[in-house]
Amino acid sequence: MADLDFWCEGRVAHVRLNRPEHLNAITDTMDDLLAEAWERVNDDPDIWCAILSAEGERSFSIGADVSGRVDRAQPMAFGGGLTGIGGPLLTLKKPLIAAVQGYCVGGAFEMAMCADIIVAADTAEFGLPETKFGIIGACGVVHRVVRQLPHHMAMAMILTGERMKASDAERFGLVNIVVPFADLAAVAMQFAAKINAASPLANQAAKAAALSRLDYPLAVALGTEFEAIERYASSADKREGEMAMKEKRKPRWTGR
Repeated sequence: MADLDFWCEGRVAHVRLNRPEHLNAITDTMDDLLAEAWERVNDDPDIWCAILSAEGERSFSIGADVSGRVDRAQPMAFGGGLTGIGGPLLTLKKPLIAAVQGYCVGGAFEMAMCADIIVAADTAEFGLPETKFGIIGACGVVHRVVRQLPHHMAMAMILTGERMKASDAERFGLVNIVVPFADLAAVAMQFAAKINAASPLANQAAKAAALSRLDYPLAVALGTEFEAIERYASSADKREGEMAMKEKRKPRWTGR
């Protein structure tokens, strides 16, 4: 049984951590497999969005499994490049949904925050235990959490190492919705269906534009021309959207 599962369900790619007996701690091998998964998601035009999930009820992931870590000749960022921690940052072009349950701490919390939408089970707990154990290093998670939570809530997590429950994560806007664990996979797929009802190319262009100018002043963002949006203007999906509106029917997207 692989430590990382990858399969497609229609236009949705599923990437699932599968080491529940080790609380889904991520090994170097899993990092390699994650990198392959993100590359496939980016390159396959028939994949319109992805869901990152984990096997077992106890833990989404407790972060890196440091017991078998080796020095890489070419360092890879944690999470197959997704987080940008410890190596080059990989940009995932397609929308990503994280389905989170149980422990979601350290680098795994970082991975979850890289998603565009987070669906959390009511069992989920988010945390940054590094300082509690006297460990602090290449921690992009510190920089993301202080951008995604109110300042004082983020700093309390960083400085105390205490975990945040799912209900509080929803209250502070860290996650989109909290559901019973039994409903986690189904609700994640419902979000995927809503995403894929929109034009996949328009979604990719919108994501690229929003994230690439996130840290710029509004005037700069508004005055920027985005290559992905310009490419979309001449796509078949753009023409299909216009035709569907004219004919008062649902569009039939092809991702082309």
